[in-house]
Amino acid sequence: MKLSDLFSAQLEREAAVSRRVLERVPEGRPDWKPHEKSMALGYLATLVATMPSWIAMAVAHDELDLNPPGGGGYKAPSWTTRAELVQAHERSLGEASNVLKGASDAKLGEPWRLLVAGRVVSESPRHVVIADTFNHLAHHRGQLTVYLRLNGVAVPSVYGPSADDKSF
Repeated sequence: MKLSDLFSAQLEREAAVSRRVLERVPEGRPDWKPHEKSMALGYLATLVATMPSWIAMAVAHDELDLNPPGGGGYKAPSWTTRAELVQAHERSLGEASNVLKGASDAKLGEPWRLLVAGRVVSESPRHVVIADTFNHLAHHRGQLTVYLRLNGVAVPSVYGPSADDKSF
């Protein structure tokens, strides 16, 4: 089995889980935080929705600078409705899926670098970056389910039933 096939299957499984969570994000509370040091709800939801595009970026580009010299860089999409949030997720999934279709095992073994202000802070083979992206997604999606609970929103099943959703 090719690595791209393995990752494509995982992307499909994780997409359904993320979609269930994103479809419950409360509207009108983008700045809500459970603690002053926590991420804002809107930022966290956007992160979960767009994280699959990191897979596309890791395959299509050799590096990412989080704070490029001269400014600029990535700007997250904005949303005000759940429908817009889910659409951002679908676009992100499409990007990842399309790039994975053409990715060879050799390409996924090539190095990829993360930089901050021109300085390399991490370098790993692309397949490691992709695997870590899935772990990172699960982590932040878990945070988002806690935010849902704290906002009185029923938590959907994720990897099994939740206290609110036994439909797994």
